[in-house]
Amino acid sequence: MKTIILAAALSLAFAGGASAQTCKSDSDAKKLAGAARTSHMTKCENDAKARCEADSTAKKLSGAARTSHTNKCVKDAVGT
Repeated sequence: MKTIILAAALSLAFAGGASAQTCKSDSDAKKLAGAARTSHMTKCENDAKARCEADSTAKKLSGAARTSHTNKCVKDAVGT
C-alpha cells in the first residue's frame, strides 16, 4: 500500500514539475479574469495543496520540516 501511495505521489510530483506551469501562468495563458480567474486559482491551489501534502507524506516529513516543505511546494505551484 505504501508503495502505491509513493508511486502516485511521485508521478504527480513529476507530472506537475514537468509542465513548469504555475496556477498564475495558467490563468494568464487562458486570459481568465474576475470570477473565472478566482475560481480557477482556488481550485488550482487546492489541488496543489493536496499534491504537496501527499509529497510530504511520501517523504515521511513531520513537524516544521513538513510545514516548510508543504508551504514552499504550494507557493511554487501557485506562482505567487
